[in-house]
Amino acid sequence: MSTDILVVDDEIAIADLVEVYLKNEGYTVHKYHNAADALACVARTRLDLAILDVMLPDMDGFTLCQRIREKHLFPILMLTARVEDMDKIMGLTLGADDYITKPFNPLELVARVKTQLRRYTRYNSGEAAPQEMTEYDFRGLEISRVTHKCVLFGEELALTPLEFSILWHLCEKRGQVVSSEELFEAIWGEQYMDSNNTVMSHIARLREKMHEPSRRPRFIKTVWGVGYTIE
Repeated sequence: MSTDILVVDDEIAIADLVEVYLKNEGYTVHKYHNAADALACVARTRLDLAILDVMLPDMDGFTLCQRIREKHLFPILMLTARVEDMDKIMGLTLGADDYITKPFNPLELVARVKTQLRRYTRYNSGEAAPQEMTEYDFRGLEISRVTHKCVLFGEELALTPLEFSILWHLCEKRGQVVSSEELFEAIWGEQYMDSNNTVMSHIARLREKMHEPSRRPRFIKTVWGVGYTIE
C-alpha cells in the first residue's frame, strides 16, 4: 500500500525539489501550488501526510492547515520562510505537527517526514510499545491506547497523534507533575531547548479541544515553573 504525501508550495522549484526527495524514498507525491487544488486533493485522496507552505496565493498555509484538521488527523508539516516564533506557535496551535523553515536540508525534511509517519502509523494501527495500562477512565475522560480514541463527557475528541500522545503521557503520570522537557523528549524524541514553545502550543490546542476554561482548567493544569499535571 502506497504512502501518499501532499506537497503544497507556490515556489515551483522548491515543490519540485521536495517531490524528488520524497519519490526517491518510494512515496507517492501529490504536488500543488495553491490551496484550492490542495483541498480538492484532500477531499478525494487518502493521504498519509501533508507538507504545507505558509505563503500561498489564494489562502495562507495556517488557514489551509486548519481546514484540513477539521476532518483529517494525518500529520502536517509547515514548510516556510517565516521564522518568527509567533508564526511557529500559530502553526502548531492550529494543528501542525512540525515546522521547518527555508532554506532547509532536504535530507532533514525526509527524516522528519519518516518520524511523523512512524508515529502516525503506530498510533493508528494500535501498535504501541507495551504498556501496563491500555486505557484510562476517570472524571468523564476516557482514553484508549488500543483504539486511539479519546472521549470526554460523551464527546469523541478529534486529536492528532501528537495531541493523543501528550494526553496519554499525562494520564500515565496522573497526579505527578510532568515537566515540559520530559514531555518534549518523550513525545518528540529530541533534546529539549530552553526556548522551545512546542509543548506549550500543543497543550493550548489540546485544552481548546477539551473545552477547558483557560483560567481554571479541569484536567490539564499548569504548575508554573515546573510543568503540567492531570489530577
